[in-house]
Amino acid sequence: MAAGPPNVLLIMADQLAASWLPAYGHELVQAPNITGLADAGVVFENAYCASPLCAPSRSALLAGRLPSRTRVYDNAAELPASEPMVTHHLRAAGYDTCLSGKMHFVGPDQLHGFERRLTTDVYPADLDWTPDWRVPLTERLPWYHTMESVLTPGVCAASMQMDYDDEVAHRAVRRLRDLARGRERPFFLTVSFTSPHDPWELRPDYWERYDPAAIELPAVGPIARERTDPHSLRLRDMCGIDEVALTDAQVRRARHAYYAAISYVDERIGEVLDELAATGLDDDTIVLFTADHGELLGERGLWYKMSFFEPSARIPLIVRGLGHAAGRVAEPVSLLDLAPTLLDLCGLGQASAMSGRSLAPALRGEALEPADVVAEYLAEGATSPVVMVRRGRHKLIRCEDDPDQLYDLDADPCELVNLAHAEPRRCAELRAEVERRWDLPTLREQVLRSQSERRVVVEALRVGQPASWNFLPRSDHEYVRGRDDLYELQRRARLDVPDAASEHP
Repeated sequence: MAAGPPNVLLIMADQLAASWLPAYGHELVQAPNITGLADAGVVFENAYCASPLCAPSRSALLAGRLPSRTRVYDNAAELPASEPMVTHHLRAAGYDTCLSGKMHFVGPDQLHGFERRLTTDVYPADLDWTPDWRVPLTERLPWYHTMESVLTPGVCAASMQMDYDDEVAHRAVRRLRDLARGRERPFFLTVSFTSPHDPWELRPDYWERYDPAAIELPAVGPIARERTDPHSLRLRDMCGIDEVALTDAQVRRARHAYYAAISYVDERIGEVLDELAATGLDDDTIVLFTADHGELLGERGLWYKMSFFEPSARIPLIVRGLGHAAGRVAEPVSLLDLAPTLLDLCGLGQASAMSGRSLAPALRGEALEPADVVAEYLAEGATSPVVMVRRGRHKLIRCEDDPDQLYDLDADPCELVNLAHAEPRRCAELRAEVERRWDLPTLREQVLRSQSERRVVVEALRVGQPASWNFLPRSDHEYVRGRDDLYELQRRARLDVPDAASEHP
């Protein structure tokens, strides 16, 4: 292993819950590359996203701050260019910072500390997906989730999701080769896939890895409306879940498709990890694997995310590399911890603005001090902020519009018994933590004001000539152009196999 700062490879999946992976105990899903990473690394068994929605979670991951602090409330809220990201800290310290794939930045700044991007994003960078808490959920906006992905998963030769992720993997592999050709600086390479996010449309090879008869039904089936918590009811109404009477076969087919999508993205992850090894970079590189949020996949009759129940909020977090002992960590942690952990591992200390903590002690085999894990949801399907606090084995879900929900995750992992009334002292303790961390009425007004202001901008930008904030990559310097020295470019582009020179004189 070379002396100096370590390289970092961050691999992300989209909408992948920890519970659907063999590394976290699932017996049917096939994901050998993620499993291999887990076997050689440290697995955080209880890691949570900071928000169960794409853009807020990703901004929180990079900033080490809650979405309410960065004002990325939803998938159409602009991330300010002035917001310090872990990428800015690493770049200032001399790191080559590069992104291949999705990060769902909204606004004109599509880099946020990344020196370069290798692909465009899969989703728009504008404000069109702005929620409106004042409109009834039954007045569905055109970009809301519907049940189409559940009803029509498909076997296909190609799809938008696979086209995108094929390119993300290809570009990342190419970038690793470029980095190996001339390692002048340490690198921070983020490879971010859109799978297994719906729609679930996969090539036959991935479907055929699973026996349809072996696909299990949800552990917790649909819950009657009169017994369902208000936020889950809002999600059901927003997505039109109760308007569709799903058969067991339809539920199994949707799950089959999701498992196939996991196998597909696992294969793309394998391509990147194989290239890291083939180029000789793996000895100097810390590898992290995670996801932005989970997928409910029919549990409780719910689909997709936007909920603080475990399949939506609990995500994989695996770290491998640089002498860290393999193992498993049960202490609850947060994606808010990822940025300060990276700064610590790269020798840069703690950034004062970040609210997470470094997990580096756990990578050295030391016990983590217990700490509360917090998260928030401020987007569509809500009418007020919904927040979560996990302390030890207990989780509180709090929304001023709804009754409190308190669960003992050790005794009740499916979260079926609300203990808010049965354990008033514990509920009060966690409510006090909520009040310490959030001013929920003020936050609600801030979110409503942001939504109102953005809708004015959205309507204005629909008039006249449109302008796009979407990032479009350039490739002017990858191959031979008119002014290039043909043979010099070819010499620089050659990358020998590590240690192969002595075997093939």
